Parts: sequence; structure tokens; C-alpha cells
Amino acid sequence: MPFENLNNIKEREIFPGYKAKFIHSENMTFAYWTIEEGSSFPEHFHLHEQVLSMLEGTLEIKVGRETKILKKGDIAIIPPNMPHSGRAIKKVNAIDVFYPVRQDYV
Repeated sequence: MPFENLNNIKEREIFPGYKAKFIHSENMTFAYWTIEEGSSFPEHFHLHEQVLSMLEGTLEIKVGRETKILKKGDIAIIPPNMPHSGRAIKKVNAIDVFYPVRQDYV
């Protein structure tokens, strides 16, 4: 199906305070995140290339050894197998794109 509406997608909580709606294409996964202020996700890595695009809020993110504060309009590109972690300083709305498809989110 080439069309979808986010209102029809069930939201899932992946980590405490990290909720997402997932869309999967043949080769990619799109995660539409709502992250509550103060919520964090532990350091982890995966085989997927990941591009995080901030829509609103403030997110402290560590990618490898580098830590940055991301705000609306900022983008983080996370290579495959790169350790990363983060914490929402202010409530966040963001989109993650993963390649290839995240089978653990299907």
C-alpha cells in the first residue's frame, strides 16, 4: 500500500518515555517519536544506518565519543554499529529513518 496515515498507526513505547509510530517500506523503517522530557535511552548499537531529524524539543545525544544538544532542524547521522545514547531535555518530536528495515520494530 503506497499510502498511510499516522492517525491509523498504533503508538508503541520502546523505552520508558520513548513512544513511536513505525512505518516500514521495502528497505527502510521510519520512526515518528514523541519523547517525554527527562526520558533517556541507554547506549546501544545496531547494524542499521540511522538518520535522526529533530522536529521540536531538545535532545542530548551521544554518538560514539561526541555529545551534542540537538534542537528543531538539527540532524544526526549515525553509522551502522556506532554506539549511541540520549536524553530528552525538553519534550521531543523527531523522525528516525533506518536502513535497512528494523525487523525488531515490525
